[in-house]
Amino acid sequence: MTATQIYALIGLTLAAAMLINLGYFFGRKDGQAKGLQEGKDVTQAENAKTIRELQASLQFIRADHLHLAQRCKKLKVGQSREFLLDVADKLRIAAATFSALRTGKTITRETLALQDQVLAMTELLEPVAQEDAA
Repeated sequence: MTATQIYALIGLTLAAAMLINLGYFFGRKDGQAKGLQEGKDVTQAENAKTIRELQASLQFIRADHLHLAQRCKKLKVGQSREFLLDVADKLRIAAATFSALRTGKTITRETLALQDQVLAMTELLEPVAQEDAA
């Protein structure tokens, strides 16, 4: 082998090594860019999934809160109805007492009128109590 051939062989070997290195570095650079982009896409997909789950949870909690608020209102109305029934019973007892003591027909009539008003108010609240029972 001549010196020229040896130089050519060394030159070709160096050129091949440089081509391999250039290919490796450009491939590595492209791979890193694709990997970073893929990582961002995966993160965005996970975040979007988490957001959807949280929104669904929020809607469920809002619906549950609305249901509980309505139930609380109905319970308060039921308590009001029971209170009015107690008042009507006490007015009935008071009217019977006034009648027995013969303190006056006016007081007895007023007490009975108040009892009728309270019972009318109780009747207005009764449909809500029936809906709650259903």
